[in-house]
Amino acid sequence: MKRKQYSPSVVRGVFYAVILVTLGACTGRAENTEVSQEEQQVTVPKVPVASVQVDQPEYTLSLPGELQPYEQVDIYPKVKGFLKALHVDRGSQVKKGQVLATLEAPEVNQQLSAAKAQAQKLYEDFVYSKQALKRLQQAAAKDGAVAAIELDRASTKVRSDSAAYVAAKASASSISAMREYLTIKAPFDGVITARNFSVGALVGEAGSQATPLFSVAQQSRLRLVVAVPEKHAQSLDEETPLSFKVSNRPGKVFHAKLSRNSKVLNQKLRSVNVEFDVDNREQALSGGEYAQVQLKLQRPDSTVWVPASSVVNAQSGVFVLKVENDAVKRVPVVEGMRRENLQEVFGNIKAGDLVVLKGSEELKEESKVQPVKN
Repeated sequence: MKRKQYSPSVVRGVFYAVILVTLGACTGRAENTEVSQEEQQVTVPKVPVASVQVDQPEYTLSLPGELQPYEQVDIYPKVKGFLKALHVDRGSQVKKGQVLATLEAPEVNQQLSAAKAQAQKLYEDFVYSKQALKRLQQAAAKDGAVAAIELDRASTKVRSDSAAYVAAKASASSISAMREYLTIKAPFDGVITARNFSVGALVGEAGSQATPLFSVAQQSRLRLVVAVPEKHAQSLDEETPLSFKVSNRPGKVFHAKLSRNSKVLNQKLRSVNVEFDVDNREQALSGGEYAQVQLKLQRPDSTVWVPASSVVNAQSGVFVLKVENDAVKRVPVVEGMRRENLQEVFGNIKAGDLVVLKGSEELKEESKVQPVKN
């Protein structure tokens, strides 16, 4: 079979085509190699970071508060009786020991008269038995005139009558003291805030549903009660200053200092109730008012601060992204107070640690980064 012969020009064209294809393939592989190396460098992102700080700043905390009378009490009659006279009414200013009302209870007088008569009778019996014992003792001076058992009986009678008299006297004193309860007096200086009965009413009914005769409150001195959140409770001390305003005195600022701190958290509100004594002798304030409070606080120790933008609030929790050995690590934290662009946090971080300036959930745990200090 005869082979087909190709011209020299055709053979040269085929040869050049093969060389071009080969060179193109090699060039493509080199370009792909360079692109993959560039891509490999791009996969490690540059991330701005900031250093963790420690500080112990003073700060102001704004909270609501409630003004309460320094002392407040409901007055109930101790004995049952009819209201004979009222000497004060709602709004009356009273002094400690001042008579507020008088009651009338005829049965108490009857009981006192009977108790006194009984005590008098028993006293006479006691005197007689003492005299009888004395006569027996004189007669016993002669041998055999009085039997020893008679002396014993007389002595026992004296002791018995003495005990009966003492008991009757105590009973009469007790009933006499009850008569003093028919006069209702003020327990302290204050103002009558409620009067619930009129003259002639029967008062002194016992039971948990009993209605008080009066309510008295001390207004010259007030308690400002403030619930301080748990995360600020340790910033309070004995000299913590406070300023506050009330709505009925616009523009007026009042001042006080910490007086009492329960130091026990309210389990429902997660707060500590503290009290500030307020001088109100000028009657500028009223018990029951709400106040807007400004507290000057300072942590007892230095705490950790990070940029506010570093804190991530996600469904999985609150955390910051710490950069260590060019790798990201999620550190759970609890937020404290906010101060301008800084956020106080509590967690496993310390001064000098690096955290991602703008935290994001997109940065995964242990992902590699190139930290860039801000």
